[in-house]
Amino acid sequence: MRRNMWKASVASGLLSLSLAFGGLPVRAESDGVVKLPQDVAFSEAAAGKPQTAVLYGDPAKSGLYVMRLKFPAGFKVQPHTHPEEIRTLTVLSGTLYFGWGDKWDESKVTPYPPGTFFSELPTTPHFVWAKDGEVIVQVAGIGPSGFIPAQHSTDD
Repeated sequence: MRRNMWKASVASGLLSLSLAFGGLPVRAESDGVVKLPQDVAFSEAAAGKPQTAVLYGDPAKSGLYVMRLKFPAGFKVQPHTHPEEIRTLTVLSGTLYFGWGDKWDESKVTPYPPGTFFSELPTTPHFVWAKDGEVIVQVAGIGPSGFIPAQHSTDD
């Protein structure tokens, strides 16, 4: 009950702010964070593995974080969960194939084209695939973040 009241309060506050400032241009304060596209530096990764770029916060610590994941063409993320209570994603480029379940099932994936916004349900197993080419997603959540493989995560 208390959690629902908190979520409703946060949602109400965000709605009020967006209504109050919706028509005003956003400017970064001197201590704010601005990352222009050319400033986003992805980590080095082994061939065929995803790269990461942390834009805000620290996914390993408590608090808000924002990061980007770059999946190479054909990369599959086996069924897994995340411990975060809140985790949202936006597909920035490519088409992300997303499916729910604790076992890889290609028939259950849904294509999410660029611009798609979605949330992952806490502790609910899911899997992703960069089937058609490179995919970049932006992830925002309340950390600490984590990756917990599902028990039945075998691939075909």
